[in-house]
Amino acid sequence: MRALDHGRQSFQKQAWAAAFSQLSTADSESPLDPEDLAQLAQAALLIGRESDGVELLTRAHQGFLSQGNVQSAARCAFWLGFTLLLAGESAKASGWLSRSGRLLDDQPDCVEKGYLLLPVGYRAFHTGDTETARATMARAAAVGERFADKDLAALGLQGQGRALIRQGEITKGLALLDEAMVAVMAGDVSPLNAGGVYCSVLDACGEIFDLQRAQEWTSALEKWCASQPDLVPYRGHCLVRRAELLQLHGEWPDALEWAERANEWLSSPAAKALRGEAIYQMGEVHRLRGKFAEADDAYQQASQCCFTSGPGLAQLRLAQGQVEAARIAIDQLLVMVQAPGPRARVLDAYVEIALAENNLAAARAGADELSQIATRQGIPFLHALSGRALGAVLLAENNARAAVGELRQSWTIWLQLEAPYEAARTQVLIALACRRLGEEENARHELTAARQQFQTLGAEADVSRVDLLLDRGNSAGPLTTRELEVLKLVASGITNRAIAGKLHISEKTVARHLSNIFTKLDLTTRTAATAYAYAHNLI
Repeated sequence: MRALDHGRQSFQKQAWAAAFSQLSTADSESPLDPEDLAQLAQAALLIGRESDGVELLTRAHQGFLSQGNVQSAARCAFWLGFTLLLAGESAKASGWLSRSGRLLDDQPDCVEKGYLLLPVGYRAFHTGDTETARATMARAAAVGERFADKDLAALGLQGQGRALIRQGEITKGLALLDEAMVAVMAGDVSPLNAGGVYCSVLDACGEIFDLQRAQEWTSALEKWCASQPDLVPYRGHCLVRRAELLQLHGEWPDALEWAERANEWLSSPAAKALRGEAIYQMGEVHRLRGKFAEADDAYQQASQCCFTSGPGLAQLRLAQGQVEAARIAIDQLLVMVQAPGPRARVLDAYVEIALAENNLAAARAGADELSQIATRQGIPFLHALSGRALGAVLLAENNARAAVGELRQSWTIWLQLEAPYEAARTQVLIALACRRLGEEENARHELTAARQQFQTLGAEADVSRVDLLLDRGNSAGPLTTRELEVLKLVASGITNRAIAGKLHISEKTVARHLSNIFTKLDLTTRTAATAYAYAHNLI
C-alpha cells in the first residue's frame, strides 16, 4: 500500500517518472484496480513509454469491463484508439475506436460519446474537409460543456479553431484557440490533453505566421514543460517551434542548437514526422549561412522522415546555380501544398525561381496569387512576402518606380517583425531598383546597410553577392549585348536550340557566342557560366 499511496501522490504532483516507478512497484506487488492502471498508463505516456502506456490502457479497459463499468471501459478504448491514431497505427486505432463506439451504443447520453467525435473531426481536418471538421469539433465542445468535462471542451475548441483558420475565418479561429488556452493555463485540462492543445495552437500560429502569438505560447509551453522535468512528448515540439522563431529573428547559432536538440529528443518512431521538421530546420540555418553541403544533407534526411512543405531544397538548388532542378522541386511543391500559409512560402520561392529563369509570366502569376492570399489572411508576415515578390516582379518588368514603393513597404514590415535577414534581402532589391532609376548613391547606401546585416548574421553567400553589386558587378563586363543575352538564357537552363529559337539565330551562332563567353570569362562549363550570371546579378 505504501508504494501505491506514494504513486498516487506523485501523480498528483505531476512527478511522472516517480509516479510510474511507484505505481509499477505497487502493481507488481498486487494488481492495480482499473482507476490506478489508467493513471499508471498516463504516467507512462507522459514519460515517453508509449508501448507501456498502450499495454496498461488495455488492462484498464479489461478491468473496467469486468466490473461492468462500460462507460469507463469505452473511454479507455477511445484513448487507446486516439493514441494509436496519432502514432500512425491506423488499423489498430480503428479497431479500438470501433470497440469504444460499440460499447456505447446501448448507453445513455454520456461524455464518452463526445470524445468519439474527436477522431472524426481530426480525420476530416487532415483530409481537407474543414467544414465537417469544424462542425464535428463544435459538437464535441458542446458535449464537453454539457458534462462539465474541461478536457473535451478544450480539445473541441482547439479543433474548431483550427478548422476556422483553414477556412479563412482567422479572427474567429484564433479567438477559440485563445479560449482553449485559457483553460490550459488555468490548469483545468489534464497534462496529456494540455500538451496536445499547446502543440496544436503553436502549429496554427505557424500556419498563419502569427509571430506574436507563437512567441507568447512557445514561451508558455517552455515554462509548462520545465515545470514537469520528466515530461517527454511535447518537449520536442517546443524545441522545433523555438528554433523556427530564432531563425526568423536572426539568432542562427541558437536556432541551430535548438533544432539539433529537437532532433536528439525526437528519437521515438512515433515522433518521426516532427523529427523531420527539426532536421529541415537545421537545413534552413545551414543554407542561410552558405553551408550548402550540410544543408543538402539535412534536407535529404528530413525528406526521409516526412513530407516537408517548406521550399528550402528548391531555394538551395537556386543558390547552387541549378535553376532547372530548383524549378522542378518548386513545381512539385506548388501542386502538393495547398494550405494558404505554407503555400505562401512556396509561392515566395516560386517567384524567385521563375525570375531566375526569366519567366516573367510565371513570376507575375505567382506574385498575384501570393497577393491574394495575403489580402485574404491579413497577416503582416504574408503582406511582407507579397510586397517583396511583387516588387521583384515589377523590377523585372522595368517598372522600378513602382517596385521601390512595394519593396519599401515590405522592408518596413520585416523590421517590425524583427526579421533581419528578410529585411536585408528586401533591401538588396530596393538597391537594384534605385540603381535602375539612376539613383546610384541611394543604391550604394542600401547595399552597404544590407551587407552589414548579412555579415552580422553570418550569411556568407549574401555578403559575397552584395560585394559584387557594390563593385558594380551587375555590369556585363567584357561581353557584348548579344553575348549577354545568350548568357542569361544559358543561366535559365534551356538548350542551344531553344536559345536559337528565342533569339531567331542559328544553333551554330549560339555555339559561337557561347565559346566567346567561355573565353572572355575564363569559364569551361555551362554550370560555371550560370554561377557567374547569378554572382554578377545578370538574372
